[in-house]
Order: sequence, then C-alpha cells, then structure tokens
Amino acid sequence: MTVHLTEGRAPVATLPSPVVRPRPVRSVPRVRRLALELARFAVVGGSGVAVNILFFNLALHGLTWAPMAATVAASCVAMGTNYLGFRYFAYRDRASRTRRQIVLFFAFSGLGVAMESVLFYAGYQGLGMSGPLGSNIAKALSIVLASAFRFMVYRTWVFQHAKNGR
Repeated sequence: MTVHLTEGRAPVATLPSPVVRPRPVRSVPRVRRLALELARFAVVGGSGVAVNILFFNLALHGLTWAPMAATVAASCVAMGTNYLGFRYFAYRDRASRTRRQIVLFFAFSGLGVAMESVLFYAGYQGLGMSGPLGSNIAKALSIVLASAFRFMVYRTWVFQHAKNGR
C-alpha cells in the first residue's frame, strides 16, 4: 500500500505578504536642519560681511587708516554685530546665553580676526592687491576663508544644543 502525503490534506491558506515600506531615511531631516542652519549662518554672515567691507572702506579709503588697522577694526565691528545675529537669529534654538558662550564666541572670533588679518596681509602685501579694487578683493577673500573656520567652531562649541535637546 502506498500512501501519498499530499492526498487528504486540506489546502494551505496563504497569507498575503506584508507590505514592506522603506524606512524613512533619518539623515534627510538632519541634512535639512544643517541646510537651514547654514542658510541662517549665511544671512547673518552676509550682513557681517557688508558691515566689515563698508567699515573697512570707510577706514582705509575715507579716513586713510593704515591697511592692517582698517582690516582689524572692521573685523571687530563686524564681530559685535554678528554676535547679536547669531545669538538671536541663526542659533536662537540653542542653549541660552551664558558667560561661557560669550567668552567662546569672542575667543573664536578673535582667532577668526587673526586668520582674516593674516590672509588679508598676504593678499595686500604679498600679492600686491593694494589698490582700491585689489584691497577689497583681498578683504573679501580673507573673510570667506576665515568664515569656514567660524561656521565650524560656532556650531560645534559656541552655540551648542541644550544638554537635553537634539
């Protein structure tokens, strides 16, 4: 006698396959947040660049200050206006203002001013960018290069998220 195992069994009901939805990519909100942060940094930084360039030109070409004095003074004036913009606009969602935050901001900004001044000196004296147009190009390039440093240190150490925040 031969027994067939398939005979006499009830047909097996198949369950519908579950719908597999891709998991949301967590980096998209993070990228969006970083892009928004970069945009706010650019708005504040752009206004700071305008203050920096205007004061620089007033001091160098209008008041005939020495080039290095004009660039350092202009950077310091822009530093003060930038603090207000970063604190109340670009990084308003970060930890509240503290003495530590203010000290770090001005310490890193001071390093940024030093970087900017060295770069300006290299362009103005080293590359001969000493005319009205050349001095503005040297100033603008020095600001752009020092701003990359500023963006990283401001977001990393100065305007940190609250300990219980993101």
